Amino acid sequence: MSIAIESPQGDDALTEWVRFHDTVYAERCVRWSAFVPLDLAILTGESPFTRGRRTRPFWAREGGKVVARVLAVLDERYQAHWGEKLGHALMFEALPGTREAVRRLMDEACEWLAAQGADAARAGWGMLEFPYVVDAYEALPPPFVRHTPAYYHGLLKDAGFETERGWVDYKIRVRPDLVARWEGSVEAARRAGYALVPFAEVEPRRRAAVFEELWNECFAQHWGYTPFIVEEVELLFHNLEGTGMLESSLFAFEEDRAVGGLWLNPEMSSTAVTAPGRQIRDDERLNFLGIAVRAAARGRGVNLALASCAYLDLVRHGATHLSYTLVLDDNWPSRRTAEKLGADVCANYLVYRRNFGR
Repeated sequence: MSIAIESPQGDDALTEWVRFHDTVYAERCVRWSAFVPLDLAILTGESPFTRGRRTRPFWAREGGKVVARVLAVLDERYQAHWGEKLGHALMFEALPGTREAVRRLMDEACEWLAAQGADAARAGWGMLEFPYVVDAYEALPPPFVRHTPAYYHGLLKDAGFETERGWVDYKIRVRPDLVARWEGSVEAARRAGYALVPFAEVEPRRRAAVFEELWNECFAQHWGYTPFIVEEVELLFHNLEGTGMLESSLFAFEEDRAVGGLWLNPEMSSTAVTAPGRQIRDDERLNFLGIAVRAAARGRGVNLALASCAYLDLVRHGATHLSYTLVLDDNWPSRRTAEKLGADVCANYLVYRRNFGR
C-alpha cells in the first residue's frame, strides 16, 4: 500500500492526530489516555507553550490509515538558552510494522527542521516530553511519564536516530523506618529555619512567578532544559488543580525567599484506562515529582525535607508506594537524594538524536 506523509490542518484533523495516541495504546491492558485539550491547543497555536516555538505536525498514512505521527518543533527558547541549533521531534507514536512509514515520516520532519535552521533533532526530551522506556513496558508509569512500546527503539534507530542520553527512574516501597527517616528530615529543616508551604497557600499569581523563577534558575544548567514562561506555569497549574497538585506541592521559604520547591502530583491511577479484569496494582499508584533547590541552599537537606514532607502526606492518605523521579544517569547528586529517601531503580529510559549532516 502507498505511504503518504502529510501535515494535517483544521480542528478535526488535528484532533485525530492527538487521539492517534489512544489508537496505538488501545491493546494495552492499562494505559494513560491522550490529554486532548492540552495537546490540541499546542497544535492550533493557542497554547502559551507555542510562544517562541515553531511547530509542524506530521503523520504517515498507509492505505489511507494513519500509522505514525510526530510533531516537529523549532524551539527558539531552547536555542537561545543553549546556543545550539537543535530541533525536536516530539509526541512520536507509531503502530507496529511501520518501519518504512516512520523512516519517511522522520525524513520529512527533519527536512522541515533543517529548513528552519536546525542541524539535528532530539526525540524523547523537550517541550512536555519524557524519554522512551527501555525495560518496564507493562507496568503503568507515574503520571505524564511516557509508556512507549518496545518496538519504538527499532523504529527510531531505523529512522536514523542514535542514543543520546540515558535516564533512570526510582520507586519507593513505604516502610516504617523510611517514615521515621522522612519525619527526621522535615524536623531538621524546620529547626534550621525553613518553612515548607503548600503551593495552595501562596497567592496564585505569585506562586506561578516564584515557580518560574525558581525552576529556571535551578535547572538552567540541567541538560536539555528549556526555560519556562509564567503563562505556561499558570496553564499547568490550572489543568492540574483538580488533581490535588497545589495542596501536595511545596515551596521551601527562608524568611520571605523561596529557596526550594517540590512539584508533586498525587497518583492519578483512577483516570487510567484498564482492560476488563485488570486491576491497578499498589506499586502502580504513583505520584509525579520534581525538585528544585537554589545553589546557595544545597547541601542543607532542603531537597530531602521537601520530598519527605510530601511523602508523609501521601502516606497519611494511604500510599504504599511512591515515585522519586526520572534522573539523568550521570546526575549523581539527584541519584544520591533518591537513595537517601529510600528509593530503588525501577526502570531505564533513553533519549535519541538524529544529526542531519550524517
